[in-house]
Amino acid sequence: MCDDVGQHGQAIHPTRRSVLRTIGIGAATAVVSVASPAAANAMTRSATVVDRSHGSRTRLVLLGTAGGPNWGGGGNRAGVSTAIVYDGRVYIVDLGVGSLRRLSESGLGPESGTLNLVRGVFFTHLHSDHTADWPTMYTTVHTNTFGRTDPDPIRVFGPGDRGTLPRVFPPSRPAPAVVAPDSPTPGIAGLTRRLDEAFAQDLNDRARDSNFRAPSSLFRVEDIDLAGVWDVDPQGVPPRLAAPIDVWVDGDVTITATLVDHHPTAPAFAYRFDTPDGSVVVSGDTTVSQNLIDLARGADYLVHEVIDPAWVDQVVSPLPPEQAGPVRQHLLEAHTTIAQVGAQVAQPAGVKNLVLSHLVPSTSADRVWKPASKGFSGKLTVGSDLLILPVRSRG
Repeated sequence: MCDDVGQHGQAIHPTRRSVLRTIGIGAATAVVSVASPAAANAMTRSATVVDRSHGSRTRLVLLGTAGGPNWGGGGNRAGVSTAIVYDGRVYIVDLGVGSLRRLSESGLGPESGTLNLVRGVFFTHLHSDHTADWPTMYTTVHTNTFGRTDPDPIRVFGPGDRGTLPRVFPPSRPAPAVVAPDSPTPGIAGLTRRLDEAFAQDLNDRARDSNFRAPSSLFRVEDIDLAGVWDVDPQGVPPRLAAPIDVWVDGDVTITATLVDHHPTAPAFAYRFDTPDGSVVVSGDTTVSQNLIDLARGADYLVHEVIDPAWVDQVVSPLPPEQAGPVRQHLLEAHTTIAQVGAQVAQPAGVKNLVLSHLVPSTSADRVWKPASKGFSGKLTVGSDLLILPVRSRG
C-alpha cells in the first residue's frame, strides 16, 4: 500500500496556525540556515506543513528528505533530518543543509527559541550531508534558546573517532594526501571541539559583549562507545550484533542504536526511539543490513534511505572510468535501492509503516519511489518535508 503525500492532493494541508494549534506548540521562530538566501527562499515557498497526527502525543516529523551533498539540486527538499516528538520533547536525527530552517517552519519550538524543546540530537554518521547544519545549531544556540526552561543541556550523540583511515579504492591507485594528519578521523565530540576553535572570534565576542555562555555549556556531546563491540577496520563493514546498543533513557523515551553498513564509512548507526505510544526507527545511510532489520522488528515506523539505481547509471556515465567505477560501487553497495528497501528490509523486519527519506535523487517524482512497496505488506509513504505522522498509543 502506497501513500502519496503532498503532490497529489490526498493529504489535508491545514493552515500554519491550525498546525501549530494541533501540535500544541507556539508559533515558529526566526529562520536559521547555512543555505544561500535565494535557495532558502525558494525552499520556504515550496514547503507545506502536512499534519496527519491529529494531536498524537508521539509524532514523527520529517524535517528534510533530500539525500546527498548536492544541496543546490535538492529541489523542494532540505537536507536529511528527522524529528521524533514525545509529549513536547523533541529528538532530532541528523542535520542536513536547510534542516534548521525546516525545524523553524515545523513549529517544533516556541517563538522565543527554535531549540527550546530539543532534548537530543543524534548523528547516524559524519558525512557532510548529515551534519552540515550542526555548526549552525552549535554556534547560534544562544539566540535560539531564549526562554528555555529545561535546565539540562541538549544531549548530542554520534560516532566516535574510528581510529583508522578507510581503505583506498580501487586499491591499485596511490593513496591521496591525508587531511589533518594529526587527527584525521575525529568523532562527533572531536568535530565539535574544532568548532570552538574555528568560531573562537565569534564566540569570544558574544561572551564578552553580550554575556552569552559558551555553546559547550549548553550541549553535552558524546561519542557512542563501541569498546568491546567493534574495532573499526579500514573496510568499514560492521559485525552482526547480538543486541542493540543502549544510548539513552530519557524518562519515558528509550533510545537504542545499531551498526549499519555504509562501508567504508564507519561507524554508521541507525536509531530506535521507543515511547509508551510506539516506536520509530531511522536507518541512516546503509545497504541492506541485518542489524537494522533486528533493530526495527515490529516498529510502527521505519524511516529508511533509498536510492534509484537508474539515476546512478546516469550520473556516472560521463565520468572517466577510474572515477566512474568507485562512485558507482559506493552508491549501490553502501545504499539501499528501490527494489530492496520494502522487500528485503521493511518486510522481514515486520514494520507497520515504511517512510522513504534521504531520497537520491531528491528531485524525482513520487511515482519513481512507489515500486518500493513491492514485496512489502505494510503501508508505504514517500516522505516530504514537514510531513507529520502519528505514532498511535498501543493501549
